[in-house]
Amino acid sequence: MSLSLRLALPTARPVPLLRPRARNAGCPPAPPASALRTDALRVLFLAKGTGIHKPFLVPLFALQAPSSVISWIKSEYGLWTAFLALLVRLFFSVPGELELPLSTMLLVSVAPYQVMNLRGTQGGAIVSLALTAYLAFQHFTRTGGIGKAFDQGSIIATVAIICITVVNVILLLPLF
Repeated sequence: MSLSLRLALPTARPVPLLRPRARNAGCPPAPPASALRTDALRVLFLAKGTGIHKPFLVPLFALQAPSSVISWIKSEYGLWTAFLALLVRLFFSVPGELELPLSTMLLVSVAPYQVMNLRGTQGGAIVSLALTAYLAFQHFTRTGGIGKAFDQGSIIATVAIICITVVNVILLLPLF
C-alpha cells in the first residue's frame, strides 16, 4: 500500500521564474510601415471628402502594394478576375467605387517587367514620393489650405494623405 501511495503523489517541481514583462506588454505590436501605407491607400480609394484626382492612386497602389497582392493579381486567378470584371463593366453599369480597383488590376496585370521591377527600389520610392507629394498638394489646395483640410468632412482623407506622405519619406531615407 505504501508503494502505491508513493507513486500516486506528484513530485515537487521547481517553480519557474517569471520573466520580466516587456515594455509594451498587453499592447499589440505596431504594424509595419508598408501595411500602414497600404491601409491609408485603401482609405483614400473610398474617401469622399478629398479633392484629389483618384486615378493617381492606381499607379501608387501598384508601386506600394504588398508583393503577395501583386503576385495574386499577376496569377491566373487575378487575370480571370480582371477579365470577368471587365466583361461586367462592358455590359452593366459599374459604380464609381469599383472603377479604381478594376483599373488597378488591369494596370498590374499588363504592366511590363521593367515597371514592376521599380517596386522596392530607390527609383520606385522616388516615384511614389512624387505621386504622394502631388496628391497632398492637390488635396490641400482644393480644400482651401491646411487649416480647412482638418474640417469635419475631409479629416479622414487628410490624415490618410499625411500618413502616406510621411511613410514614403521615412521609407526613402534608408535607401540613400
